Amino acid sequence: MIPIPTPGLDLWARELVKRSPEASDIFRVRGPLTKLEKLERDLTAATRGGKTAERAAGELIDHILERFHETHRREFPEAIELARTVERVHAGDPECPRGLADHLAVMADDLEGHQLKEENILFPTMLAGSCGVLKFPISRMMAEHDDVYEQLDRLAALTRDFTPPQDACKTWRALSQACRKLDRDLREHMRLENDVLFPHFL
Repeated sequence: MIPIPTPGLDLWARELVKRSPEASDIFRVRGPLTKLEKLERDLTAATRGGKTAERAAGELIDHILERFHETHRREFPEAIELARTVERVHAGDPECPRGLADHLAVMADDLEGHQLKEENILFPTMLAGSCGVLKFPISRMMAEHDDVYEQLDRLAALTRDFTPPQDACKTWRALSQACRKLDRDLREHMRLENDVLFPHFL
């Protein structure tokens, strides 16, 4: 068994073990897999339609709804309010992130529509086991994810890669942190759907 000497390689090995459980016979990662990592591994390795697949898909959907859908709904309005405050108070500052609040509002509105389609149509169809009718709605969701990636690129540009000025006030720093978290959460949210959940139903 090959030990993994560095944190970067450890993360790489964990990802490999999640995708190919037999790799655990070759690589020794530090500590047990997390619950989510086990869930990803189970769904990736499961036979479509089997009980393991049904359980893993249902648990992953529950995780996505709680960890991401509800979190986005709570945190976007907070970030928008921070952005409006910073844009108002620092309007004369050349580094002021002008247009950030409006961009976040557009992102939040688009995301809400996207999540409602998943909650009301896509996820219930998945849980009902109706794989044959999912190709088009999944492709549509993935296309919308591509739009989100473009929005995230714009978010990074408006916030100078989530880096406030050195003399920024607490509100501006909180805004940068909030936007960085939105970016990180959205990317992980889409990774779980694009790379783990959706392929199982195609």
